[in-house]
Amino acid sequence: MTRTGFYWDERCFWHAGGNYALTMPIGGFVQPLAAGGLPESPETKRRLRNLMEVSGITADLHMTSAPAASHEDLRRVHPESYLRDFKAMSDAGGGELGLRTPFAQGGYEIAALSAGLASQALLDVMQGKRRNAYALSRPPGHHCLPDWPNGFCLMANIAIAIEAAQARGLAGRVAVIDWDVHHGNGTEHIYYERDDVLTISLHQERNYPLDTGDTADRGRGAGLGCNINLPLPPGTGHKGYLQTMERIVLPAVDAFAPDVIIVACGFDAGIYDPIARMLCTAETFGAMTRQVMDLADRLCDGRLLLVHEGGYSEAYVPFCGHRVMEVLSGSKHVVPDPMAATVAQRQPGARFDAFLTGWIDDLAEAVL
Repeated sequence: MTRTGFYWDERCFWHAGGNYALTMPIGGFVQPLAAGGLPESPETKRRLRNLMEVSGITADLHMTSAPAASHEDLRRVHPESYLRDFKAMSDAGGGELGLRTPFAQGGYEIAALSAGLASQALLDVMQGKRRNAYALSRPPGHHCLPDWPNGFCLMANIAIAIEAAQARGLAGRVAVIDWDVHHGNGTEHIYYERDDVLTISLHQERNYPLDTGDTADRGRGAGLGCNINLPLPPGTGHKGYLQTMERIVLPAVDAFAPDVIIVACGFDAGIYDPIARMLCTAETFGAMTRQVMDLADRLCDGRLLLVHEGGYSEAYVPFCGHRVMEVLSGSKHVVPDPMAATVAQRQPGARFDAFLTGWIDDLAEAVL
């Protein structure tokens, strides 16, 4: 057993939605400027990686890249027709196949690399090479359906990783906890009729997508009861997220008894995120990481993987991510949250806390 694994690749930061500021084509050795027209910016991830280097925490981690996911691994989730169309459009200079999923030339290869980071991280955890791991995957994956990309997600990174591990006989029952602020509709769709993968999504109610993520959506057939949606009201902060985890998420995973726990780790529930209205802090993400680590220690010998999803505040995401890595690795290289005093003052008051407790009571009654 070695150090916590951190799987990343500079090429993932070069994913772009086309570049409207330059006349030269994007791809090959031409790096896009900033997001290159894509709201899902590389800078949130790059600044996290930079902060980790500056703090020194990288010395406590096994930092590595990984091969792109193989065509065989991709086909376990995505049909050949989708992969063929994606590759052809990518080779032709880029475009858009679904909703809010533009990509530039080479987008197919970068998406496969993003999935490969998650897959290799899970394989290493399941083989005992890493006790736990973090995959800094980009583009993200939890919105992607087998044949319909949406919400910046072009390949279903976590599902591809799960299917790769199961095909190799390394995993049986898998629990996926999605605390990205948006509903994990892609992961839900892929496993909606299966009972070997538990999917749990905590999300801001009706943020994105607008028509998915209701508590009534519990799975179908063999998968009935293996899909749990926890829509939370705007303004849910530190105490609300930890209460939801403690009262609903952890007991549900405990009852499922998985071989490994995977977290779809979005940081867009953070207080400074521009496209969400939650009030989580760096400490919230650290505390939730500790909760799932303790659960993994008890249920599955500590086997835990976090896969990066959303988070759109270039200033605040790095501190949220660093806090997660501190907890995950047990490193003494601690970076204080520069906004801690400010965000503490902006947490909900007693009246909202009482309302939120009632909301969580209703969620628990609906899904447990």
